[in-house]
Amino acid sequence: MFLSPLPYLVIRMKYFVKTPWLIKKIFPTYLWSVPTKEKILYLTFDDGPHPEITTFVLSQLKKYNALATFFCLGKNVLAFPEVYRQILDGGHTVGNHTQNHLNGWKTADDVYLKDIGEAANYIDSNLFRPPYGKITLFQAKNLPAVMKERKAKVVMWDVLSADFDAEITEERCLQFVIFRCTPGSIVVFHDSEKAFRKLNYVLPRVLHHFKNEGFKFVALETN
Repeated sequence: MFLSPLPYLVIRMKYFVKTPWLIKKIFPTYLWSVPTKEKILYLTFDDGPHPEITTFVLSQLKKYNALATFFCLGKNVLAFPEVYRQILDGGHTVGNHTQNHLNGWKTADDVYLKDIGEAANYIDSNLFRPPYGKITLFQAKNLPAVMKERKAKVVMWDVLSADFDAEITEERCLQFVIFRCTPGSIVVFHDSEKAFRKLNYVLPRVLHHFKNEGFKFVALETN
């Protein structure tokens, strides 16, 4: 039996943009948001690094003195080590997103955990985000061993930008983020080719909007 927080909770091919409180309550050990009364947002980017798209993201973040967290694929870190170095040199934090973007529900535990362990050879972090948000309790329990991080933490999200969804418009994607974020929200974007059309439109506007509202953009802490 597979158990997962189902942050998308797919129903008829749909997903939750705002993760329901009940899911967060059922899986309280996973990080969904950061409790705070300050105007702070935690922007995160999955699936990179990518030589053009991640560089675009970094340039946009720099314009607003914004820090973020990049959940990287080990295979992309190997392919583009100079871009990975740019992320770190920019003061951002990183997290493990597996080596090959595996789905924890559809992958044998030993294969899945080995893949995470391989990515950990190139990504020095105690933060882990499962691709698609799909991970079993057994897999989550064994993260510290394969990541060699005693304080390994599963990081989910509070707001899903849906930049990956080809069926929605850029404006709709922007509205998802602007209208769903609250102080302490962890927001998911993707620095990937699939998401770039929307990311290119949405990210500058999100940064501009929330900066004008007095928000700061902070990276998730590691360890």
